Amino acid sequence: MPIKVGQDTAKTRKTLSVNGKSISYYSIPAAQEAGLGDFSKLPAALKVVLENMLRFEDDGFSVSVDDIKAFAEWGAKGGKNPREIAYRPARVLMQDFTGVPAVVDLAAMRDGINGLGGDAQKINPLNPVDLVIDHSVMIDEFGNPRAFQMNVDREYERNMERYQFLKWGQNAFNNFRVVPPGTGICHQVNVEYLAQTVWTDTDQNGETVAYPDTLVGTDSHTTMVNGMAVLGWGVGGIEAEAAMLGQPISMLIPEVVGFELTGKMVEGTTATDLVLKVVAMLREKGVVGKFVEFYGEGLDRLPLPDRATIANMAPEYGATCGFFPIDGETLRYLRQTGRDEDRIALVEAYAKENGFWRDADYAPIYTDTLSLDMGTIVPAISGPKRPQDYLALTDAKSAFAKEMSETFKRPMDKEVPVKGEDYTMSSGKVVIASITSCTNTSNPYVLIGAGLVARKARELGLNRKPWVKTSLAPGSQVVTEYLEAAGLQEDLDAIGFNLVGYGCTTCIGNSGPIQSELSEAIAEGDLVATSVLSGNRNFEGRISPDVRANYLASPPLVVAYALAGDMNIDLTSEPLGQDKDGNDVYMKDIWPTNEEISELVQKTVTREAFVSKYADVFKGDEKWQAVETTDAETYDWPPTSTYIQNPPYFQGMSSEPGTISNIEGAKVLLILGDMVTTDHISPAGSFATTTPAGRYLTERQVAPREFNSYGSRRGNHEIMMRGTFANIRIKNEMLDGVEGGYTKGPNGEQTSVYEASMAYQEAGIPLVVFGGEQYGAGSSRDWAAKGTALLGVKAVIAESFERIHRSNLVGMGVIPFEFTGGDTRASLGLTGEETVSIHGLDTIEPLQEVSCDITYADGTTKTITLKCRIDTAPEIEYIEHGGVLHYVLRNLAKS
Repeated sequence: MPIKVGQDTAKTRKTLSVNGKSISYYSIPAAQEAGLGDFSKLPAALKVVLENMLRFEDDGFSVSVDDIKAFAEWGAKGGKNPREIAYRPARVLMQDFTGVPAVVDLAAMRDGINGLGGDAQKINPLNPVDLVIDHSVMIDEFGNPRAFQMNVDREYERNMERYQFLKWGQNAFNNFRVVPPGTGICHQVNVEYLAQTVWTDTDQNGETVAYPDTLVGTDSHTTMVNGMAVLGWGVGGIEAEAAMLGQPISMLIPEVVGFELTGKMVEGTTATDLVLKVVAMLREKGVVGKFVEFYGEGLDRLPLPDRATIANMAPEYGATCGFFPIDGETLRYLRQTGRDEDRIALVEAYAKENGFWRDADYAPIYTDTLSLDMGTIVPAISGPKRPQDYLALTDAKSAFAKEMSETFKRPMDKEVPVKGEDYTMSSGKVVIASITSCTNTSNPYVLIGAGLVARKARELGLNRKPWVKTSLAPGSQVVTEYLEAAGLQEDLDAIGFNLVGYGCTTCIGNSGPIQSELSEAIAEGDLVATSVLSGNRNFEGRISPDVRANYLASPPLVVAYALAGDMNIDLTSEPLGQDKDGNDVYMKDIWPTNEEISELVQKTVTREAFVSKYADVFKGDEKWQAVETTDAETYDWPPTSTYIQNPPYFQGMSSEPGTISNIEGAKVLLILGDMVTTDHISPAGSFATTTPAGRYLTERQVAPREFNSYGSRRGNHEIMMRGTFANIRIKNEMLDGVEGGYTKGPNGEQTSVYEASMAYQEAGIPLVVFGGEQYGAGSSRDWAAKGTALLGVKAVIAESFERIHRSNLVGMGVIPFEFTGGDTRASLGLTGEETVSIHGLDTIEPLQEVSCDITYADGTTKTITLKCRIDTAPEIEYIEHGGVLHYVLRNLAKS
């Protein structure tokens, strides 16, 4: 479908000649000349949003001249002007865990619009959507040459129903492409192939228009593409569906924090060490809801893969995005990864003409700044529970000992025999060492570095410790191409880092089972086993049910920890093991120089490799081509499917919206602490037969071996309702010392969250959830909000919310509230026995404060003030309709 562009900004529309072709664009300098304001000192990240305003101004898209002028006021006010704007990204990116429920919703909306007398063909993405299947492969097999093929075979066995459904969606919907399994991780495929930095399309007059490549994605690490100057961030599947159906993203003009990088990386350090420091600094600074833009002379020496690593972890430092402006390195990377030469020429010409180019004189206004000399970076890890828990490698051993004493409260010296093995298990031993995730496997410098560590270790006769489950799961097939070209895959294989699949694996909890005898020993001794992964998340209960302490590290350090096998070894001063002659081998003996790494990167990471591996990216292998599906306009929901079910959201929906009502007499479902993540609310990993989800599948004759994971079953609301608030490490403060998805039911007895919810809903009693700071941090899981809504929760009351989850709650009709005046769940003495009523919702305005009556078990009542986190006027409409998709569906049916 051609893009529609504004008519009243004709003075800002200019023409660019690139390689003999005439291309239109919307000029920021021309807007300035037209008297709309001074935009010359805006950060490049904000200019991307400004261009979006120019392009869509006054064409029925809710963008006004005042919105454009507000960007000039932002600069005049020192980087602050939180005006609400309507922003339209160019495209949408999905992965299969969040993408499947999004396609389920689209399919259900086609049924819903038919029920309202509308046309099913109106339910189609208006913007391009790419879905990359990367979240489904699990590491069942590892450490041998068969691992990759066996894991792929199991992936298809487990997920055939989902893959048939996605293939149906690819055929049924316009503007929707699927990248098949075994290709790579969505963010790496995006950076290496899909993203263009400057996008082009035809307008309603058939003219080619160039504009910044922008997107939203249903995965929080969509931010990775900001490393190549593509503005993108994660949203919930609900918000992404609305965006692909033509709804603008309602947002406030953000503050932009400038992060100056100076100096250069020193010998022995990696981009991972750098990003872990950046995460710690920005978390301490406080950048939630803000853009971060990186600038400074240090960028002249920072390769784009390193930039992508930093941009990838924006969710970990809390920002909406971490943006790098276009410069010569951007062009070099586009060329190396096989982008068309005309596109590269357009990127350079457009960036220079429209004020997006970073040169030596680049000095924009920022809301605030901070600085880091990259020469001060040291080898580091983060853990054991949060990405911002930064540890210099020299402090890792002592920090773990402190965690054992103060957090885990377990002895260090307890050893448990492992059945059938000649070693024992003890706390601190590394049972999982995984080179995984887009964060690092997109970066050839750290992958080549890991391969060289493996080569040197192999030459000396070192190997992984026998209790360590090792794996290599690259984010694209290009990685295998250059590791094999360098001869390093053979070295990695030799110490157990065989290819296990192309996908997210360990980073999202698809680490697969560890050896059963190890698991039994850990449980018997109540030990604190550890994992080390080159990922971006290390939340409790995420990586493996057998592992309590998780550490993020660079790929070379992952290899080193596999060799050492224990967090109680100081890698900087103690031996990793012994060579063939019995001599101690230290990390310095096997660590490659920066020159060695760079030399191999230059030799083996080629444009030809990228062109070759992405030539048939949508075609897939023989297994994908053999997946059979139908060509029907609407989906024929298989009644016996345990993967794909028609959700209840739109069934029996009326043609008119309702009104927002006060919440009266609500009971408390859970009281949760600080930093409750979307992993806690909606886990993605495995689940046992004893859980509500396990019982549901057992009742349908699904064997435990076929349970798969919560993430893979996100197309079935029955499973996901039962899995909401079911993380094995979640702690409900209504219960004393209990972990897992439990609460008190209406009778006061302990039961599962799901069963309590059903009992309350049957009695017609609304529910609320209380939380602490940073409620909903982590992945952009729409089911964290969908499950909350389906459990009958009408309000979540917390000290603060992370951006994506707050938006998702509103998108599902659940109202988020924040405490005011210093009130917290602790200061109010909440036990879960209270009854809660919230008033003022029938006349609610954005960010309004309302009164809340809390009636305690003894009959006393306390009235407090809450801040309603319905942030914008469109969000009020979403709540009135019961959710954003209901709002869209009714409007499409009427049109």
